[in-house]
Amino acid sequence: MDSGRRSISHWSFHLAATLAVLVMPAAHAQLVDLQQSPNNENVGIAKSLGEQVAAGVGNVMTPNSSIYIIKRDPARAIRRGRQLFQRKFTEWQGLGPRTGDGTGNIEADASIGAGIADSCAGCHGRPRGAAGFGGDVATRPDSRDAPHLFGLGLQEMLADEITADLRAIRAQAIAQARATGIPVTRVLTSKGIDYGVIRAFPNGSVDTSQVDGVNADLRVRPFFAHGGTISIREFAVGAFNAEMGIDAVDPLLAQAANGGRITTPAGMVLDGRLDRIEAPPASFPGQDSDGDGVLNELPQALVDYMEFYLLNYFKPATYQQTPQTQQGLAVFNQIGCNRCHIQNLTINHDRRVADVETVYDPQRGIFNQLFSTVSLRIIEQNDGSGHPTLKLPAQQSFVVRNFFADLKRHDLGPKFHERNYDGSLQTEFMTEPLWGVGSTAPYGHDGRSINLQEVILRHGGEALSERNAFAALPESSKGALLEFLSSLVLFPPDDTASNLDPGDPTAPGFPQRGHGSINLSVLFNNPNERE
Repeated sequence: MDSGRRSISHWSFHLAATLAVLVMPAAHAQLVDLQQSPNNENVGIAKSLGEQVAAGVGNVMTPNSSIYIIKRDPARAIRRGRQLFQRKFTEWQGLGPRTGDGTGNIEADASIGAGIADSCAGCHGRPRGAAGFGGDVATRPDSRDAPHLFGLGLQEMLADEITADLRAIRAQAIAQARATGIPVTRVLTSKGIDYGVIRAFPNGSVDTSQVDGVNADLRVRPFFAHGGTISIREFAVGAFNAEMGIDAVDPLLAQAANGGRITTPAGMVLDGRLDRIEAPPASFPGQDSDGDGVLNELPQALVDYMEFYLLNYFKPATYQQTPQTQQGLAVFNQIGCNRCHIQNLTINHDRRVADVETVYDPQRGIFNQLFSTVSLRIIEQNDGSGHPTLKLPAQQSFVVRNFFADLKRHDLGPKFHERNYDGSLQTEFMTEPLWGVGSTAPYGHDGRSINLQEVILRHGGEALSERNAFAALPESSKGALLEFLSSLVLFPPDDTASNLDPGDPTAPGFPQRGHGSINLSVLFNNPNERE
């Protein structure tokens, strides 16, 4: 092993040694600041908001900066992002007001109907302690339910790689048309998904009238039900503002929104020359865009941690698989549901530093019969600086299993159409990934379907044939399919035993204590320093 590169197994050895001597308190759902609200249980966020900001953005040579911690202590960076996600913000920290304080032209700005929550977990908090589902906002007349955020980074990476593939096909078609002097027709496919057809002309123009499921610019926007946002960073900054009234300061997003090209600390490239990037509410610390008198409400360093946390957030779990669930998957494929709900997709370059695989395990899963296995996906490098080693994403390929989506928009008929405040209709929606669907009733972007059977029967439009095939199934086959879907579950990370914290059912106070957890703190450079 050379001095500049260490293997994943080195960090795993550190993990095993730490587990032998350390048990840290688990995180929880919404969290108070222990310095503001101390309690006998010592439950809450150990560091103040200022201590989490610490040295600001900095670089890999600036201890306690966001870049330094993301690159040299990534497990701590993820945990800090998670604490930020669960933190209950206060008015003096900038909480509120919501857009226009709830007053204004909601037809032009639907965010007037959003918020106001005092934490991200206020809307995304079920199951307990998860970046899950549970909120509802009035950004449309029939409301929108807050989706779970499990596997969010995998969705971002899939969408970005598909976008690159589609745009490469377009560039090749234009180049060929110019070289030959004749129009060139190309099928748009990526990762086995068909996005229609383009026709390029010698003058460089492109006919996109046959493009399917994506905008004419060929950018896949994976976030929001209608497919409106490109990146986790934009999504998070926008949500802080619209749902919590907190102005994030983000010069990086501002630069991209003004036509620049940036790479975020989580490795996402945003290019304002190619895409419309959503501008942050504040471009510099002295900007008070909501006029509440609080400046620098969410400094850029905290945006860095939030983005990195959501990039690396755990994917959903798979509950008990039986002959009936296997039959259900076969029926699912047989009636054509997999035409849009594609089970597995492959990422070519995974920017995460770890993966968490959570499965049914009645022996080790001492709570909910689920057990999580954390595996590291890093390259560890000694840069000779005297600082802790760099722990960088290995950028290997990764198969995203049990995803069940195609990252396209579809028209599922009038029962899924959505009213806007201006009287128009939203008719196309992104295919909802089915992972976690067994835990997230009620269903639909608006929460109007009471169970899995009803949301399937609600399908029409492009999915009418599959809907009718399901309706015609014998009850046994319907039951098997529904049983399979019910096995695709979310889980509470703080209550799920793992190889980081396997738990102990004989511990005093079980199951309030000793139930195990996905305890990232054992991977910190200094596991004894609490977040």
